Amino acid sequence: MSINIAIVPVAGLGTSVLPLTKSQPKEMLAVGRRPVVQYVVEELASNGIQRILFITSQGKSSIEAHFDIDEQLIQYLRETGRESNLVELNYERQNIEYFYTRQRRQLGLGHAVLCAQPLVGKEPAVVALGDSIIGRRASSDIVSRMVDTYEAEKADAVIALEPVAATDVDQYGIVDVSETNQGLLRIQGAVEKPAIDQAPGNLSIAARYVFSPAIYEALQQVDTDRQGNLQLTDAIDYLVRQGANVIGVKLDHDVKRYDIGNFESYFKTFLEFTLSDPEYGQGMQDFVRQFLQQQDQPNSSEQQE
Repeated sequence: MSINIAIVPVAGLGTSVLPLTKSQPKEMLAVGRRPVVQYVVEELASNGIQRILFITSQGKSSIEAHFDIDEQLIQYLRETGRESNLVELNYERQNIEYFYTRQRRQLGLGHAVLCAQPLVGKEPAVVALGDSIIGRRASSDIVSRMVDTYEAEKADAVIALEPVAATDVDQYGIVDVSETNQGLLRIQGAVEKPAIDQAPGNLSIAARYVFSPAIYEALQQVDTDRQGNLQLTDAIDYLVRQGANVIGVKLDHDVKRYDIGNFESYFKTFLEFTLSDPEYGQGMQDFVRQFLQQQDQPNSSEQQE
């Protein structure tokens, strides 16, 4: 794949899931057997990405440690006869180079992407949000499809899209699209978390992007929002208004975005991944089924009354 670098923003404070994130990054929260960000990296690796630039902040050092090769742990597992556990560390040896730079002030996702410019330069790059998994077990090929579209259409940007309920559009970046005769989705505008009655549709931006270097100029041109944050969605809208070729690619119908933006979405994601675990999933399904049956039964005091 000609584009082999991905920018992965992981600098956010995760305040929506406090106190879980008081002393650990949101991206390191467990979902099933892995931390969220490991699913993201494994997805990128399976789609041909060979260089990952993490945009970090204070308190995110555990992400860097997670992707280091831990020779001491490997030696310990071998010396104690636990070689079978070594397979769980295979991700450490993926054909990926890791780079890290700081977003020193929390000024929004757009600002985080802008922090990558000195290191990425004039290369096109994938952007993958570090707190969002695409597809169960991170098996989606969406990034490869987006890169193919970027190259075939000589696009300035390609955005992953997912339909959401009309009542949920105020939680996402939402795009306005038109479909060409060839079935391409050309983005006509983008707005961050619009009011439900003002949304241009129900296609949400799904945490994966491919950008030409034009995104950096766009980010430098748009205004910050009322909270002083630089929104990536506003930069996408700016590109469109400047006549750029911005294309949307939908997630496959059997693939969805899992995020941990709040406790409800985190609980749902953790539960779905746990119930589908190849080793323990069936047992966990039986456990949950039994638990729910017990919850539906009246307690003994109620029966006596």
